Order: sequence, then C-alpha cells, then structure tokens
Amino acid sequence: MERTKILVVDDESRMRKLVKDFLQKNNYEVLEAGDGSEALDIFFEQNDIALIILDVMMPKMDGWQVCREIRNYSKVPIIMLTAKGDEKDELQGFDLGVDEYISKPFSPKILVARVEAILRRAGKAASGDVMEAGGIHLDQAAHMVTIDGQNVELSYKEFELLTYFMENKGIALSREKILNNVWNYDYFGDARTIDTHVKKLRSKLGVKGDMIKTIWGMGYKFEVDEA
Repeated sequence: MERTKILVVDDESRMRKLVKDFLQKNNYEVLEAGDGSEALDIFFEQNDIALIILDVMMPKMDGWQVCREIRNYSKVPIIMLTAKGDEKDELQGFDLGVDEYISKPFSPKILVARVEAILRRAGKAASGDVMEAGGIHLDQAAHMVTIDGQNVELSYKEFELLTYFMENKGIALSREKILNNVWNYDYFGDARTIDTHVKKLRSKLGVKGDMIKTIWGMGYKFEVDEA
C-alpha cells in the first residue's frame, strides 16, 4: 500500500529529522526541503504531496512566501511552524490559507496527531456529498463552495468550518464543540481561533454570511431563513 506523502520544510536539519522520524514511525513517507525555494521545486515536481509542514523563518524564501506561491495553485493542507508566539503572525498565517499553526517548541506527538486529524478530514471530504442550504452549495468531494453559481475561495479550515455549520443547521454550537469537531480534540488553541475563522468566513460568504449567527457567551448557529 502506498504511503501518504508529506513535505517537511525547515532550514534546521535537526528539526527536520525530529519531525521526519516521528512521521515515519507512523508510516508516512517524508520529503525534506531546507529552504523555501527548494520546497517549491519539490512540491511542483511531485503531484501527490498530501500535506506540507512549513517553517516560517528560512533563508532565500520564507514560509509566508512559500505559502502564497502554493496557494495560487493548490489547496493542499499546510501546517505552519514558527518560533514566535505572536498573535499577528498567527492571523497572517490564517489570512494566507494556513490550516494549522504550531509554535516551537512543540510535542512531536501532538504534531503527528494534528497531521492525522487533517488527513482524516481530507479523506472524509474526498468521499463526501453535496450539501445545499440558503443558496450556499457545498461539494465536499470537489472541495468547492458556490453561491449563485459563483465560486467562493475558502481555505481548508474555513471549508471545514462551513461544512460543520451546514451539517448542524439550526443547532446551537459551543466554541468548545466547534474546536473538538473542526480542530479535533488535540488542538490546544483558544476561542479566538474560531472567532477569527468565523469572521473571515462571513466576509467571504457576503450577504450569506449573516446565516452564521453569534450566540453570545456560547458560540454560533447556522440558521437559514426559510421564508
């Protein structure tokens, strides 16, 4: 059976080896790049990379630029690694379509758990169905959202969040429940992550974004006006 291929990009060989060893123990095939330019070369040479683990601070081309280049062509899940714990960096990563954001130092076991969670959800989406609510058309297999025939460009995490809302139409969802189901139980972030994604998702959905209602002190509810 062919192993799932992951690209690890970091200018520190010690960090690449640490991540590679843990991923290989979990039966992943790992490709390595020591800088952003090399990462792009490898990514575009291969056509079956399932996920990228990408460091921010690198020579030649940093992680932000690599992410921008890849997002012009692909929605492949990206986990960004950084030595900084700055919220501005995290928000910039989400703006660029980063799916997960992990600050160094981190537990390799947690990193592997997040990799597995992302790939599990991606696999589920690949065999999923089509949903429609309030004029929003969501195709899980094609990973596509359209409104009135117009394609809406969502990041991987925004797409997962909208899918979860549409699957639970009319149900009040706490932030904790959203974290557990969209970010998975192994995510150690806080509610600001959800609020940031909801804000961006509403913006991208335009007037349809009003269907994501805020429930003060609790979370959100996706509600369609049937009138």
